[in-house]
Amino acid sequence: MAASEEEPSRAAGGCVLVVLGGAALAGVWAASAEAGVLAVWVAAGAAVWRAARRPVSVSSAPPPPGEDRPSCRECAGHDFIGAAPLEGEKGMWIFKSSPPDRPNHTHIHIAEGR
Repeated sequence: MAASEEEPSRAAGGCVLVVLGGAALAGVWAASAEAGVLAVWVAAGAAVWRAARRPVSVSSAPPPPGEDRPSCRECAGHDFIGAAPLEGEKGMWIFKSSPPDRPNHTHIHIAEGR
């Protein structure tokens, strides 16, 4: 490919498909209103089925924290509940634990990810 040539964008291809699909739907609707409604329901069902069958990417999932979770005097002896990345702060994690003597209490510890 030459440097002056540009690749067509994916958005342009999507727009072309939407226009062609709309034209096909208009043709079906012009032939019969009931068939047009049925075509819309079939297309919606196919879109939902396709979205449900698509595998979820694991590359966007944050890595789980290792066994070297943060420890402090307050966290000693707590049952580990879970960890999640802190939004807006790259490399920071929110660790949650539960003290054994207070089952309805959650201790939160924010620390740098390991």
